[in-house]
Amino acid sequence: MDASQHSDQTPADSSTDSTADSTADFTAQAPTHQVELRRVGTNHYRVRNAAGVELDFGRGEGLLSPVELLLAAVAGCSSIDVDTVASRRTEFSDFRVTAEGRKVEENGASRLADLRLRFGLSFPDDEAGRQAAGMVDRLVQLSHDKHCTVSRTVEHGEPIEFSTDVSTDVSTDASTDTQAEATTD
Repeated sequence: MDASQHSDQTPADSSTDSTADSTADFTAQAPTHQVELRRVGTNHYRVRNAAGVELDFGRGEGLLSPVELLLAAVAGCSSIDVDTVASRRTEFSDFRVTAEGRKVEENGASRLADLRLRFGLSFPDDEAGRQAAGMVDRLVQLSHDKHCTVSRTVEHGEPIEFSTDVSTDVSTDASTDTQAEATTD
C-alpha cells in the first residue's frame, strides 16, 4: 500500500483533524474507518475495506496471522508517517521495519507484551540523503507520540465493544460456518 492509499493522517495533514472530540459519545459519531471480514474457509478470512481492497489472513500455510497483522499495522502506520515526509527530500536506498512482540498469558488470557519497532533505513550518500537521514529520529518520535493512529490506539488501550447477530437461517450460504474455535492467534 502506498502513501496515497493511507487514510490516516500523516504529519503533513494532522492539523486538519475535525473528529478529535474525545468527549463525544462514541455511538453518536459515525465511524471514520471500517472493514468487513468474511470467512473463506476454516481459519481463513478475507477482509475488505470501503475501497474494495482485500487481504486474506488467518491460521495456516501462506497466511499472515491476526497477531502478525496487528504488528504489520503498527509498522505500516509509522512507516507511512516516516516515508511521507523523508521521501520528500530523496528516495530511500533501503526501508525495512521490524515489528515484534512477545505473547504472554495472564490468568488464562493472552496478549502481546514488549512491542518494539526497529527502523532500518538508508539513503543515498549525498546532501539530500544526509538531510533525510537527519530527520528520521524526529519523524519516528512524532509518529510514536502523535501521528500513528494504530500504535497510539494500542498503547492507550482503547476498549473494544463486541456484539453479535446470530441466526439459524437454513438459507444461509453453505460457506458460512456456525462453529467457532475458542482459541485464536
